[in-house]
Amino acid sequence: MNEPAPPLVFIVDDDASVRKSLARLIRAAGYQVEAFASAREFLARPRHEAPCCLVLDVRMPGLTGLQLQEALATAGHLTATVFITGYGDVPVSVKAMKSGAVDFLTKPVDKQDLLGAIERAMTRARHASREAARITDIRDRIKTLTPREAEVFALVVTGMLNKQIASDLGVSEKMVKVHRGRVMEKMRAGSLAELVRLADQGGVIAATS
Repeated sequence: MNEPAPPLVFIVDDDASVRKSLARLIRAAGYQVEAFASAREFLARPRHEAPCCLVLDVRMPGLTGLQLQEALATAGHLTATVFITGYGDVPVSVKAMKSGAVDFLTKPVDKQDLLGAIERAMTRARHASREAARITDIRDRIKTLTPREAEVFALVVTGMLNKQIASDLGVSEKMVKVHRGRVMEKMRAGSLAELVRLADQGGVIAATS
């Protein structure tokens, strides 16, 4: 059986000597590394779907580190990012952290601080990947519902009784029970409370009577 590849760390820094030293350090810690001289060079790379970490310089010619962070967020790339900078720019660091950065380190970067930040970023990335897969699975279950089952689902999670749903939809209470049972089965929900959580996580808008 093939062993899984080491986690991947991207480095984006316009300083070649910094890229080289960081790449050497991070590889020695057991990570795969890909280094880029600019944000646009990094954006030209095909999207990496597995959990990864981005070590990103703040101040670069052209697209800055913060602009790259914003571009990735806009495109839906939830990349765990560790910022590094040669400037002690507090307002920039605050903005970076509020936008989801894992850490903000000042050059020359302490080796242990950087590796610790990368490990936290990888933990966050793995968690985000698992959560995204779980949400996708929930939405795939929702897609298996028939139009009528989807209607019943949207009403059940409001707390309505079967007879109220039957009246609302103009069908028999027995039929509502059948559809409700199928919804519970297809959604793999063991209780109404669990069904409500699945609806919330799957983006189902509860119907109003």
